Amino acid sequence: MNHMNHTFASWLIEYLLNSVWQVPLVFAAASIAAHLARPVGARTEHRVWVSSLIVATILPLCNFSLSALWQQALALAISAWPGKPGGGGSIRILLGSGSVQSSGLHPAPWLATGIISLYACTVLYFTTRLAYGILRTVQIRKQSQPIQQSSELTTRFNHFRQRFLIRNGQLAISDAVHGPVTIGIRRPALLIPPGFFDRLCEDDRRDDLDTVLAHETAHMQRHDFAKNLLYELLSLPLSFHPILWLFRSRIAETREMVCDESAARATAGQGSYARSLLRLATTLSCPTPQRNLHAIGILDASNFERRVMNLTRNRPNLAAPRKFLIVAVCAAIALGTCASAIALRMEIAGVETQPDAPKKIHVKSTELKVISHATPVYPQEAKEKRISGDVIVEAIISKEGVPSELRIQEGPKELQASALDAIRQWRYEPFLLNGNPVEVETTITVVYSLAN
Repeated sequence: MNHMNHTFASWLIEYLLNSVWQVPLVFAAASIAAHLARPVGARTEHRVWVSSLIVATILPLCNFSLSALWQQALALAISAWPGKPGGGGSIRILLGSGSVQSSGLHPAPWLATGIISLYACTVLYFTTRLAYGILRTVQIRKQSQPIQQSSELTTRFNHFRQRFLIRNGQLAISDAVHGPVTIGIRRPALLIPPGFFDRLCEDDRRDDLDTVLAHETAHMQRHDFAKNLLYELLSLPLSFHPILWLFRSRIAETREMVCDESAARATAGQGSYARSLLRLATTLSCPTPQRNLHAIGILDASNFERRVMNLTRNRPNLAAPRKFLIVAVCAAIALGTCASAIALRMEIAGVETQPDAPKKIHVKSTELKVISHATPVYPQEAKEKRISGDVIVEAIISKEGVPSELRIQEGPKELQASALDAIRQWRYEPFLLNGNPVEVETTITVVYSLAN
């Protein structure tokens, strides 16, 4: 049990340590990708930010070696590649990465306990805050009063419900909200404060009414309330990170831009919609008092300047090849960011009771140099039985560069002896750590393949 506690503590601290620098890295890459995606449209930019939030949350959990993954992929490709005609066999050698004992990063037990306790309190606080917000939202929904179906408001609302294919949308009055907000998952509801439309300019009341209803039904069509809760839950493990708040801010901003575009198409057009949006922003300048209300409203995002500019600017009509190029560049940025984050990942061997206990650090396969090696011999019996496959051998390279303590990880039994006999004759250049030769643990893959 004590060992399991130490393992969990090491894993959690490693997750937190890597998230400190990986989350800003993903945010920087997402900012570049989102800027490139702007000409394509707000919907694409929104998807960039949502995907980036998911990547930023999951990336610190990824703990695997890219070189090992590449080694396995190469071994699979070699195994599947047809050999020479005539029934002969071929053998390929793939050198794996390694690890070496070192006195690297290793948190003291008291420090690990403090970090984990502080993290647990932080997550508990934000979880409680989220739960309270959900409970408060449910209470507001129950206390709201449905609007009579015969009013002009419900008539226009039903029009936009049909326009956006909303089946279960409801319209209600609530004195607990300061502006129009959409709540609910299975049965979404648009809550409007009492006397809200009496505050609108009489000359533009119809246009402003359509703007509000179209925007909120666009939220219903997109299921933004449910998505908002999902993003909140997804963000809980990294709720301590200030950069994560910027992620959610960008998601909210681009989400409103997407709904603005949909609502503008359903009303009098982008120019009229933008003017109506500005009037509504002036009317509803006071902040909503319920700060924990997890609802989606037309004034949910604060960057109105960009929303209005997005509606009024002339967007170029991009050709399909250019759109594809932009998406491909964004995908390349994402892959490069993930690969860099994994390659530079910081590892913690474990939280031990002895602060001076040795740890392991990663050694790249390119840093292990073979100065002489014997090629394995393909056993004739294995050829006759058409046996092929990969023999993966664990080995310890001594300070003198001699392979020892060879252990078979996996591979056909008929081929194991051949691989072991050859590897025993290999000699490595001694690996130096801080100028001193040290032992290195590594893996060697011997690929046996037969011709068709």
